[in-house]
Amino acid sequence: MKDAVLIIDDEPNVLAALKRTLVDEPYEIYSANNGADGLEMMRRGTIKVVISDEKMPAMSGTEFLARAKEYCPDTIRIMLTGYASLEAAMKAVNKGEIYRFFSKPWNETELRLSIRSALEKYNLEAENRRLLKIVKRQAINLRLIESQYPNITKLQKDREGNLILPDISEEEFDRIVLQCEREFT
Repeated sequence: MKDAVLIIDDEPNVLAALKRTLVDEPYEIYSANNGADGLEMMRRGTIKVVISDEKMPAMSGTEFLARAKEYCPDTIRIMLTGYASLEAAMKAVNKGEIYRFFSKPWNETELRLSIRSALEKYNLEAENRRLLKIVKRQAINLRLIESQYPNITKLQKDREGNLILPDISEEEFDRIVLQCEREFT
């Protein structure tokens, strides 16, 4: 599955220019001309990066990015505006927790690099969440095994560094190993 990027701007020429900027990138590019349509697209699929204009009718970019953060908190948010004011930037940062802020006209190379960086950030954070789930599940399984077989997780070694197993029968050991294999797979 390709990385998905959503662009939101009420000006068709800007949407077309942004798509041209990203045409050679290996992304799935989606676009919307207002915040409501953008939110609907975000609800339907995994959008990793969203780029929004600030000045749009009905819903500002700041409001859109704040709502996008609620619906899809992991999506990386970028603001693009032709009306860069300090107040707009502060609102976007505080309400939408944006990753980057660009002014129109944008530097194509800088925008492409920022999107790549945002996608790397998204993918690394997703991988960290996945690994954390595995570690938590393994910790729970280890506690369950420890509750059934006290001290089994306390490993002892002999002088050569070999593990000393608890005094249990070979059949009991094989049963524990089979149970662990079932629980961990």
